Amino acid sequence: MFSRRHPFLFFVTIISTCMTLVFLGFVGLVHLSSKMMDNGFSESLGSEKGNVGIVEVTGPIISSKKIIEDIKTFRENDDIKAIIIRIDSPGGGIGPSQEIYRELIKTRAQKKVIASMGSVAASGGYYVAAATQGIVANPGTITGSIGVIMEYANLMEIAKKIGISPVVIKSGEFKDMGSPLREIKDNEKKIFQQLVDELHLQFVSDAAKARNMEVAAMAKLADGRVYTGQKALHLKLVDRLGNLDDAVQWAGELAQIKGTPVPVYPREDKMTFIRRLADTLLKDINISGAISDNFRYIVN
Repeated sequence: MFSRRHPFLFFVTIISTCMTLVFLGFVGLVHLSSKMMDNGFSESLGSEKGNVGIVEVTGPIISSKKIIEDIKTFRENDDIKAIIIRIDSPGGGIGPSQEIYRELIKTRAQKKVIASMGSVAASGGYYVAAATQGIVANPGTITGSIGVIMEYANLMEIAKKIGISPVVIKSGEFKDMGSPLREIKDNEKKIFQQLVDELHLQFVSDAAKARNMEVAAMAKLADGRVYTGQKALHLKLVDRLGNLDDAVQWAGELAQIKGTPVPVYPREDKMTFIRRLADTLLKDINISGAISDNFRYIVN
């Protein structure tokens, strides 16, 4: 009867009850996950007594902070004898890629570091992989794409049609170069090209040095094209074909680990875990989009 007389209130009550149950389950799981992760490693992904650390580089490389923290954690842990950089990334910012590269160069002076390529390890993903002592790729891995690109959209004609007239007050001639509201000048394009060429040379030089290749030989392969893992092996851009397990076995051999190498993953960032958990719970109860969006906003 209540549902018929007050359908809106009945709906709100049901939703509130669902949200309460979700929240209680959510709190319980977070509490459980905190206990699991207090030791610095994730027991759900690997034994805390593992001896091969797995650091994942997944998706666009936008920030290097978490990845570098994970590398340092394994480097400073005496129980970890070798490190695997598991890469499944199309690339990203050259700055973060260089930061990870530098950290791996420092790390491999102390421990064996191997790269394992997933479906894609291109551009910045290859930049990172090159810093390791050995690269394992699948035959169908998409890698390479060694190069630098800078692009932007010119919105000048659209601005004219809707009556937008840009007004620019600048401190120097080139302060607004690359503005989407005007054509790029020849001297500005030349500056951008010089910038891209300089960054490209840094990429090629770092990759060649880490891979013990001549810069000229690496430069011939660095025209931006992608290669399969099988082709990359032929071109000496990678060292072996295989999956993550093969990389772990190889790392164990290089580190002279007695017995079976045991992989272990670093502790997952709690906020990342909370976001993933919230998304999973919201999908499971399949409540309305508006409430889902609000709840995700609160979690963030």
